[in-house]
Amino acid sequence: MAIIKKKKKNIPLAKRINRMAKIDQKMRHNVEKTGIWNHKIDRQNTEEMKKIIKKYGWPTINKVGKKTSFNAWLLVQHADHDLKFQKKCLKLLKDEYNKNPKNIDKANIAYLTDRILVAEKKKQIFGTQFYINKKNKLIPRPIKNKKAINQRRKEYNLEPIEKYIMDAKKYIPPPKKS
Repeated sequence: MAIIKKKKKNIPLAKRINRMAKIDQKMRHNVEKTGIWNHKIDRQNTEEMKKIIKKYGWPTINKVGKKTSFNAWLLVQHADHDLKFQKKCLKLLKDEYNKNPKNIDKANIAYLTDRILVAEKKKQIFGTQFYINKKNKLIPRPIKNKKAINQRRKEYNLEPIEKYIMDAKKYIPPPKKS
């Protein structure tokens, strides 16, 4: 009988990534109160993620756990100032998914794909990216082939676009008082 050794999670790495994600989210939540966006946090997190990926590869679910793998994706999703890095990470996510689908949340591939397409002034394909117009209304960024969007979303474990839009509207900040 063969003994299967279960690979241990890298706890110190997981703690490092989770700490960065906590700072990222705290800054984003405080923007509503303070109106101050701290770009330094995004840049520091991006540089740190570059070091992590260079040393360990993509932080997959089997390496760091589901929550931490999600947090690694979140930090990359917020690295809008470094499109080249986002593209590199998207390739890593896809490669890891193709090797072992259980190690990557496929939805993360969809979100990062759309983020990159929008940054390149192209139509998104999963409908994950929005903007708030002057009337404080949530508007999806342009979407390629809208008719098939829910089929694509389903393939990537995303809810139907109609539900996603309704849920996203809950997070629209109140209009600024003049």
